[in-house]
Amino acid sequence: MKRYACIKRFIDVLVSIIALVCFLPASLIIVILIKSESKGPALFKQQRIGKNKQPFTILKFRTMKEDSPCDVPTHLLLDDIHKYTTRIGAILRKTSLDEWPQLINILKGEMSLVGPRPALWNQYDLILERERYGVNSLVPGLTGWAQINGRDTLSVDAKVGFDSEYLLTRSTLLDLKIIFLTMMKVINREGVGEGAGADRGKGELL
Repeated sequence: MKRYACIKRFIDVLVSIIALVCFLPASLIIVILIKSESKGPALFKQQRIGKNKQPFTILKFRTMKEDSPCDVPTHLLLDDIHKYTTRIGAILRKTSLDEWPQLINILKGEMSLVGPRPALWNQYDLILERERYGVNSLVPGLTGWAQINGRDTLSVDAKVGFDSEYLLTRSTLLDLKIIFLTMMKVINREGVGEGAGADRGKGELL
């Protein structure tokens, strides 16, 4: 397991550096588009729960207007989420490009390419359920086993079930499989639903 952890960290750092350099021009364009459409910072910062329930600040491209509700899962918004989403934000969310800045979190060691998605600080049911199965001992990921097995359509119990399965079976080969399948999901835009009409929202948080 120690060898696996070293390989995993090496891949995290290598891929993050390459991706950040390659995506730099596109990232600058995204920042300009975000700033030109609405007031507020280009990056959205939010407290999430990391390894061993230690809080950290996750980074995302801002997709919502400045006066949008904060620290609320998208599927719990009473109003239509599109009321708060900017035009460029809608594109970023649909393509998952809003997640790019998390490569910085990965470089810092706060996240990994693969692992359970980090819970919001007030998602107590998810945090407690993960604690039962030891999932909180894992470094949270940009994508995970649960994300390719339902993504936004999973209940908390089902999500933790997949997280627990990953905890018990994780390996370099499985991580590479998850990364590949995640790319396919993003390309095909599978499992994404937002707003009051969706079952559970984007699965991500504002």
